[in-house]
Amino acid sequence: MPQRKLIYGSLILSSVLLLLIARLVVSIPTSFLEQVQERSEKSRDKRSFYDIHCKGIYDKSIFARIDQICEDCYNLFREPKLHSVCRQDCFTTEYFKGCVEVLLLNDEFEKYQEWIRRLNGLGVY
Repeated sequence: MPQRKLIYGSLILSSVLLLLIARLVVSIPTSFLEQVQERSEKSRDKRSFYDIHCKGIYDKSIFARIDQICEDCYNLFREPKLHSVCRQDCFTTEYFKGCVEVLLLNDEFEKYQEWIRRLNGLGVY
């Protein structure tokens, strides 16, 4: 009989703790969660910037737009290595140029080259 009371007491305590934790999680402001996610994405993007050997100043908007070309190219062909070779050496390989051509973005190529020079620390600021 004393064991049953102990078990019931533990179950009640566990239930109360679970409800408190759930209530805390629900009460976390959405803006806080968005800030955490934004910081995580920014950190991942910036880390990615350095991982592909970009040596210029990190510009989130330029990097995202150039990177999207490689993402779109990957989505078109679904070749696993394509995304990484397109981005390799900070978007300076022939694969990046090929992706621009395949995606019919040739008219914008000079602008992309200027942006890539900036990402590589070679452009005019």
